[in-house]
Amino acid sequence: MGEEISHTAFSAQDFRRFKHNLDMETRHVSDLFNQDPFSRNSMIGIELEAWMLDPHMQPAPNNEAYIDSIQHPQIVPELAKFNIEFNSNPHPLQGHVLQDLHREMALLWQHAHDHANAEHDNHLLMVGILPTLEAQQLSLANMSPLSRYHALNEQIWNQRQGRPIDLEILGREHIQRQQYNVMLEAATTSLQIHLQVNLDNAKRMYNAALITAAPLVAISANSPFLFGRDLWDETRIPVFEQAIGLGGYAATMRGPLRRVGLGSDYIQHSLFECFQENLQHYPPLLPLCQDSATEDLQHLRLHNGTIWRWVRPIIDTNGTEPHLRIEQRIVASGPSLVDSIANVAFFLGLTQALGQQNCSPEHGLPFSQCRDNFYQAARYGMNAQVTWWNGERYKLRRLLGQQLLPAAHEGLQILGLDRSDIDYYLAIIQARIQRGRNGATWQRAFVAKHGADMSRLTQTYHRYQRSGLPVHSWAV
Repeated sequence: MGEEISHTAFSAQDFRRFKHNLDMETRHVSDLFNQDPFSRNSMIGIELEAWMLDPHMQPAPNNEAYIDSIQHPQIVPELAKFNIEFNSNPHPLQGHVLQDLHREMALLWQHAHDHANAEHDNHLLMVGILPTLEAQQLSLANMSPLSRYHALNEQIWNQRQGRPIDLEILGREHIQRQQYNVMLEAATTSLQIHLQVNLDNAKRMYNAALITAAPLVAISANSPFLFGRDLWDETRIPVFEQAIGLGGYAATMRGPLRRVGLGSDYIQHSLFECFQENLQHYPPLLPLCQDSATEDLQHLRLHNGTIWRWVRPIIDTNGTEPHLRIEQRIVASGPSLVDSIANVAFFLGLTQALGQQNCSPEHGLPFSQCRDNFYQAARYGMNAQVTWWNGERYKLRRLLGQQLLPAAHEGLQILGLDRSDIDYYLAIIQARIQRGRNGATWQRAFVAKHGADMSRLTQTYHRYQRSGLPVHSWAV
């Protein structure tokens, strides 16, 4: 979904041709998995989504003018005119990679924020859901003027047969409303982590990333409020899942196979299972037919980009050899850049530790329980009750401190990362666990003390974010 498309109107013949090309490319991917030409390099990269704000901390629908003026290849538009995305370069997974990634993104963020201030009188903010966002701002008038977004909106509405999206979230408070476009998705901004894997470890790492999703979403939760309502610790999760509101073919359109979710199961043999599931169970949304070689996988990659698994497999053909990536999509944007890199460190370390175990961890944790843990953690954060190996029940905060943080340390050491970097970034996670403080709990504590003034909350949050301090040290 990151590439622009040339038109937005599609015929029945376009869908048939796209499906044919998708079928051919999926067969080619099957051959690739049998032949294993994939890169064996271990790499890491991130995408960081952010908000553009006016001086009053309201969304500033200005990304087109901003991107035109800053002219930076690592800064691109997002679905809404008030959202932008920052893309890191890929970094070898070794040595000082955490520090290198932090330094690159800090320089990029500072340059971007200074330009927004000086040239557009705007601010930039990393936060999962903007506290000052109002429902009426999620309109088509605020959709970025890119063909792919308008085509996506039109095709989702065609598949929904004109039925509105029913948003309903029961959290600390209750929200229920109808939405007549896909702009609910624009209410959610995230930190997406891309981990390049090889065929030998892809299955183990993917399943480990699924299991890691619950503790990771709890430790990084930063989205408690939507339209002034206090909902889940990570309200992005139910909002995004309901924003698309589509399932698979025919009878499964409203069933368990959803286009946004944690997936249908662990990987049994190889990541090819996901691409096969894409072909068999999900109708194309954007049947843009390319005059390209089967080996380029343009139709398969476009189709995969319209199925938003929280842990998504990616196959890329850029460069001299194809490569496989795992994209972890569940982390909220913010609260600060150092918090974001700490989240990356925790994900890398715990996923590596789980993936290296002699006995595959998924054998002790059924997928249904893994999925339940994820939604419990998204709703209740570190206070969630989860079921871990062999049916043992834990309060997640205790499990994090006693087992999962030490495992993350071990995993980063196995990767051979710099010991001082490991200690520095995981100390931030340790402080969050000890204080029970992440972005969501800080926002709630601020509202409890100062009242539900979302502008004041956002101004204070922005000031602390600009300080560069991690959220566990922010005063209320």
